[in-house]
Amino acid sequence: QVQLVESGGGLVQAGGSLRVSCAASGSIFSINYMGWYRQAPGKQRELVAGITTGGSTNYADSVKGRFTISRDNAKNTMYLQMNSLNAEDTAVYYCHVVAQNNRGSPAYTYWGQGTQVTVSS
Repeated sequence: QVQLVESGGGLVQAGGSLRVSCAASGSIFSINYMGWYRQAPGKQRELVAGITTGGSTNYADSVKGRFTISRDNAKNTMYLQMNSLNAEDTAVYYCHVVAQNNRGSPAYTYWGQGTQVTVSS
């Protein structure tokens, strides 16, 4: 099993910045992919950004140029730097990881509990 611990959410004014983190621990052989999703009230969960082991990234159009995803492979930790936040960014942000527990085992998907990000206008 893999445990994910998110931190760094909170309340920020529009135009401000926040950084959220996700630390993975447990039975980890490799982490193939890490990503952030978010879910606002009454809306479906959506991909915000993702990053592969090699550092390739992808972003939702709504956050391009404002958010930056990064990861520290040695620490199994992922970060999301969020700048120029606006009210539409208010949501619960979830860490998503695709990982192998052992060499040769299939990769499984894991989710964090979520961290609330609230942007006041």
